[in-house]
Parts: sequence; C-alpha cells; structure tokens
Amino acid sequence: MRQYRELSDMTKQKISQAMKGKSKSLTHKENISNGLKDYWKTIPNKPQTK
Repeated sequence: MRQYRELSDMTKQKISQAMKGKSKSLTHKENISNGLKDYWKTIPNKPQTK
C-alpha cells in the first residue's frame, strides 16, 4: 500500500508500459475510476520538507 501520493517518473513509466494494449469496456473503466477515486481519498500527500 502506498504511503504518499507522489510516484517517481520511473514508476509512472513502468505502469504506463504495463497498461498499453489492454482494452476495457466503458462500464469497467467507470468502475475502475470510481474505485481509484475512493482509494486516493485515503492516501495523504507527501509532507513538504523545508
């Protein structure tokens, strides 16, 4: 489980490559979207160090 919202650019690129070419129905996309919105509400932003 993630501790913070921010991901490194390398991690974002790996996720993007893994998801390429996988098609999903419209209802499946909507269900994924709703689930992720609820999930991200529980993950805090990384604290800013000054």
